[in-house]
Amino acid sequence: MSSNAELMARRAAAVPRGVANAFPVFPARAENAEIHDVEGKRYIDFAGGIAVLNVGHRHPKVAEAVAKQLEAYWHPCFQVMPYEPYVELAERLNALAPGDGPKKTIFLTTGAEAVENAVKIARAHTGRHGVIAFGGAFHGRTMFTLAMTGKVVPYKVGVAPMPGGVWHVPFPNEYHCVSPAASLHALEQVFKSDCAPADVAAIVIEPVQGEGGFYIAPPEFLKRLREICDEHGIVLVADEIQAGFARTGKMFAIEHSGVVPDLITVAKSLAGGLPLSGVIGKAEIMDAPGPGGLGGTYGGNAVSCAAALGVLDVIESEKLCERSSALGERMVSRLRSMAEEADFACLGEVRGLGAMVAVELVKDRETHEPRPDLAKAVSQHALQQGLVLLPCGLYGNVLRFLVPLTADEALVDEGMDLLAAALRAAVAEA
Repeated sequence: MSSNAELMARRAAAVPRGVANAFPVFPARAENAEIHDVEGKRYIDFAGGIAVLNVGHRHPKVAEAVAKQLEAYWHPCFQVMPYEPYVELAERLNALAPGDGPKKTIFLTTGAEAVENAVKIARAHTGRHGVIAFGGAFHGRTMFTLAMTGKVVPYKVGVAPMPGGVWHVPFPNEYHCVSPAASLHALEQVFKSDCAPADVAAIVIEPVQGEGGFYIAPPEFLKRLREICDEHGIVLVADEIQAGFARTGKMFAIEHSGVVPDLITVAKSLAGGLPLSGVIGKAEIMDAPGPGGLGGTYGGNAVSCAAALGVLDVIESEKLCERSSALGERMVSRLRSMAEEADFACLGEVRGLGAMVAVELVKDRETHEPRPDLAKAVSQHALQQGLVLLPCGLYGNVLRFLVPLTADEALVDEGMDLLAAALRAAVAEA
């Protein structure tokens, strides 16, 4: 079998550099929250395929659902011949999504597709064009979702101009001096200076920002957004692509606020690693586009739908919402204990909603000045220790924790021990 170095050389020759790799490591096999590379080294996975593996690598129940579907049919294409797994999955998600009214769901392939279709549906429903998103947001890499994404480097470099009709408001982030009141004031300024509320089709927000740094939108802020959208006839879209499917201790992160959005975008952990995304929404809004106005060749592939049904079974049977909360408390407690040690003065705010946990690395706890160089160094040292851990954030200084919710406590504790060792090594060489 080839080495990691040999495979990286082949990768460099065959794949464009724009598709970045966090680490020069090639997996040979994976199980639950562990990965073994082609050279036999074991890693504890705290990245989870970037929030894709809430039920872990190769969960037996998901594998069984996929194998059963493969024996029946793979791809009739839902737009040619509809099939039951698509319909059943839509029914289950409609029942799980917050709100009492009738709902409908469309399935697509990627998170970016889900966001673009949510905007398309909102525009069809309202007859308006404007879209408001938030600073630090990540909604995708297609051109329109790139316009919505609130971070320039590395996503927008060299590909301007962006599509029009998108305005950004600062995300409420008290740690970096943006209060909810300041964010709402900025929204009012957009209404006055850039796009009248009567021209806004949708406000799109991540209840917990993903790539932006795992910042949690305050419930009162989300409630005020709901009121503003109701007042002006704007569609409120909750982007749950990274935060959904038990990651935060609820099926959807927006549930923590009690707010019922009009549309919810989903992807990532929906199908346990198979490509599948979707938009769940109020039926009267979802029905706004006419026949043929929505779809995609591979959207709602039968095998992916079968996997997603298996994922929902696992979340329910293994009580992963409750487990997420317990794992999150465990990790947050350990991080806060570490922050009390003199060697770890670099640890700033520790935050988490369920097992969507993060810690800021800072130069100074009083000023909160970000330290992205240290975050990158810690992730590299963690890999050497046998831990897969990713940084994120508008400033690149946040360490995020996305361990599969099926990981046992001993493995999570081992991973936290490896993190501590990586931090000590990175601080020592800084």
